[in-house]
Amino acid sequence: MGFVIGMVVAVGCILGGFAAMGGRVAVIWQPWEFVIICGASLGTFIVANPMPTIKDTGIAMMDAILDRAPTQRHYLDVLGVLYTLMRELRGKARNEIEEHVDNPSESAIFKSFPKVLADKDLTNFICDYCRLIIIGNARTHEIEALMDEEIQTVSRDKLKAFHALSSVAEGLPALGICAAVLGVIKAMGALDEAPEILGHLIGAALVGTFAGIFMSYALVQPIAMKVKTIRERRCRLYIIVKQTLLAFMNGAMPQIALEHGRKTISSHDRPSIDMVENETVSGGAGKADEQQAA
Repeated sequence: MGFVIGMVVAVGCILGGFAAMGGRVAVIWQPWEFVIICGASLGTFIVANPMPTIKDTGIAMMDAILDRAPTQRHYLDVLGVLYTLMRELRGKARNEIEEHVDNPSESAIFKSFPKVLADKDLTNFICDYCRLIIIGNARTHEIEALMDEEIQTVSRDKLKAFHALSSVAEGLPALGICAAVLGVIKAMGALDEAPEILGHLIGAALVGTFAGIFMSYALVQPIAMKVKTIRERRCRLYIIVKQTLLAFMNGAMPQIALEHGRKTISSHDRPSIDMVENETVSGGAGKADEQQAA
């Protein structure tokens, strides 16, 4: 909704201001100028990025447009699955815990928190370090260093889409100039035409410059920034897991370890202590959702 509102405001103000100055809005519609700019941008984007990054960029753009950022519900689910796993680690035999971390898709614990299970990378992150805790001979500082390295790698991978879109945004004004130059070349070939026709051709050429700047600063760059924001918030889920499990490895009770993870959540989205306690004591996301709905 925010994307639609923002674009309506931006386009409406630009076209409305142009029309209010006496400009003819229909003149801006020069489809071949847009074909040149968008086609060149797409081509250079494909040349500059491997196929996995291209596919991920498409997914990231849809997430940005639809605002699929982690919500408080996501954070509560992560804390809920961590609490359940830590409780199992304290009270059950090794082979019983291994069933959950070796095959999370069939685990009753992970099935209770579908938002976590749907994120395969995050699920694997949780299971890998729970497995190391089960082994029992790993030192906390070594686990922390390994987590930091993996989180850095995950962050770098998730922000590739942002960097790819930023590169496209940086190149769009120059590609708009290229389209304008081609339009001027076309106009130069019609110098023997009437001034009205020549003026129309020059105006059409200048639309390329406008289109390149507009698409760069009013479309692609804002989407890129939204992608960065959403991806950084998703990486925050890994920090929550890290701080919670490290506190647990250092001897904290599961409920205390959850507080270490909760404190890493942005204050805007951070659930209260009571919300976390209700979530973990109830043992399932569905009951918490019913309480919130009520």
